[in-house]
Amino acid sequence: MISFTNSILAMKNILPILTILILSSVVTLHAQSFRDADKSPMDQAYFPDNFAHDRKDGEKAIMRVTYSRPAKNGREVFGKLVPYDKVWRTGANESTEIKLYQDVTFGDKKLSAGTYTLFSIPTANEWTIIFSSDLDHWGSYSYKESNDVLRVKAKLLRVK
Repeated sequence: MISFTNSILAMKNILPILTILILSSVVTLHAQSFRDADKSPMDQAYFPDNFAHDRKDGEKAIMRVTYSRPAKNGREVFGKLVPYDKVWRTGANESTEIKLYQDVTFGDKKLSAGTYTLFSIPTANEWTIIFSSDLDHWGSYSYKESNDVLRVKAKLLRVK
């Protein structure tokens, strides 16, 4: 015979368990809602290569570049999709950022350790690489030449 008191105790024990199950299923359902994947995924590259994964004792990183890889999708990029002689974000989506862990030299020009946005001006034969102090932008729409820290020229090398 089950008494009324035993039924109430059973309900008191089941109610918290039932509440936890309901709440966890709601959280699980909500957690499965994802945005679509970026068409141009963000990535990072270190110099030395794979520094974050294969670091040796005493080794120090020189730089890290955070960028989004543009999807070519069979299109002609330079001179068409990315016009010549105009500032480009040097990647896709957010402007590419380069973090220098130590002072470096590009060509014969020195650049102090720090974080910079990397822009470029492509032409058919050479590019101007721009290191800007203006960070956290999408694209090159808000680019200001007055924030340039360093500009270097790079000749194109055609590979067949």
